Amino acid sequence: MTWRVLALSGLGCVALLAAIGGSWLFLLPGAPAQGAAPAISKDETEATLAALKPPKRKRPLIAIVGINDMSETTDYLMPYGILARADVADVLTLATQPGPVTLDPALKVQPHATIAEFDAAHPDGADYVIVPAMSREDDAVALQWIKSQAGKGAIIIGVCVGAKVVANTGLLDGRQATTHWYSVRDLQKHSAIRYVADRRLVVDRGVATTTGITASMPMALTLVEAIAGRARAEAVARDIGLAEWNARHRSAAFQFTRPFALTAIANTLAFWNREQLGLALTPDIDEVSLALVADAWSRTYRSRALTFAATAEPQTSRGGLRILPDNVAAGWPAEQMPPDTVDLPPARALDRTLHAIDARYGSRTADFVAMQLEYPR
Repeated sequence: MTWRVLALSGLGCVALLAAIGGSWLFLLPGAPAQGAAPAISKDETEATLAALKPPKRKRPLIAIVGINDMSETTDYLMPYGILARADVADVLTLATQPGPVTLDPALKVQPHATIAEFDAAHPDGADYVIVPAMSREDDAVALQWIKSQAGKGAIIIGVCVGAKVVANTGLLDGRQATTHWYSVRDLQKHSAIRYVADRRLVVDRGVATTTGITASMPMALTLVEAIAGRARAEAVARDIGLAEWNARHRSAAFQFTRPFALTAIANTLAFWNREQLGLALTPDIDEVSLALVADAWSRTYRSRALTFAATAEPQTSRGGLRILPDNVAAGWPAEQMPPDTVDLPPARALDRTLHAIDARYGSRTADFVAMQLEYPR
């Protein structure tokens, strides 16, 4: 008798949870809102560029800081790669502790220095500090260092959910800001922060923030333009395959929808159908294209991108960053290698990758990845 009661109770709980889950899914919007992004006035663009002018040096010093365990892949690598190829500033990748930085959801890199080494070499601080999303948004060491750099006159730039890290320093109090669409409500919990919709980049008195992951591309180009002028930014934009990089954005186009939730659930439950996709790590590889490709494939919930090389030695990227292979191997099974897009300019590499994800897993998964990356598709 007891086991029957327990069985019926269990079935009742399952039915209740299914009903609650079904109701939750039903209440989600079926699709993001449609419409064009609002225009950005010339005055606003000029004000943004003026606010991002180098605060100290003619050739600025830019520090990209991350914690060693899980800083976001594209947030960390894309600003570095774009700014390094622009050659308008000295750009350094930093970690809070010695050793490599494990990026999330893919890749591992050896940063140029620790924050302690940076402070010893540059006691007057950086001109700009770029803050990616981090697995620990309240890391005391990172927060204290960011605050100290702001105190030395650096412009602080929170990329994507890096805005929440910056918020935890208190530097966004009383300022306008934005962040990744998924974290807007978390940002709004800080009553002193004024959230701004429909802008990919928001700058307010020495602190800048961006929307989702791929917003670091227009942000980096805007920074190049602020430092070296429009012509230099246009040349870099052509090199990376981006036609424009203004702050235009339609926030309502990115939200938690029913198809997004169903894709996440379905791809997560298909645990028996996982792939480890190999990306060959070669000398002079474009770190920006690599970051976008590895990030996208690792967000399908069906696959994970792993790098491989013939030796365990770090491979030096196009911009001079040392990237560590995940696996030491002479090759990878052909059926588990995605189309070779890493050699394409970054914007084209991401577009081709999303098309490849569509072909491999379907359009819903491709849309699911694009939504996570906050990338118009």
